[in-house]
Amino acid sequence: QVQLVESGGGLVQAGGSLRLSCAASGRTFSRVAMGWFRQAPGKEREFAAAIRWSEGTTYYADSVKGRFTISRDNAKNTVYLQMNSLKPEDTAVYYCAASSRYYGARYYYAGDDVYDYWGQGTQVTVSS
Repeated sequence: QVQLVESGGGLVQAGGSLRLSCAASGRTFSRVAMGWFRQAPGKEREFAAAIRWSEGTTYYADSVKGRFTISRDNAKNTVYLQMNSLKPEDTAVYYCAASSRYYGARYYYAGDDVYDYWGQGTQVTVSS
């Protein structure tokens, strides 16, 4: 089994920054890409960012582009989400996910059905 554990969430004022981490452990699997999703109260889960593990290519939702940066550390088996210029509408539970499927087009990784493993989530609250 593969475990994904998120950390780094918290309460921050609008305009502030947070860095989320997601550490992967457990059995070895072919990790092609990892993504970050978020779910606000009363709303459906939505895509935020994804990274193709081997080459580091990234893909972002329009709502976070230019403010969020996804990155990974191979040695630590960890993916990060640096969130800057946070807004109250960024308030949500943030989940990381891992996919073993390769798609030539990065936009496929915006779909939550391509991911095999999910973390438990970390709460991010942005106050106005």
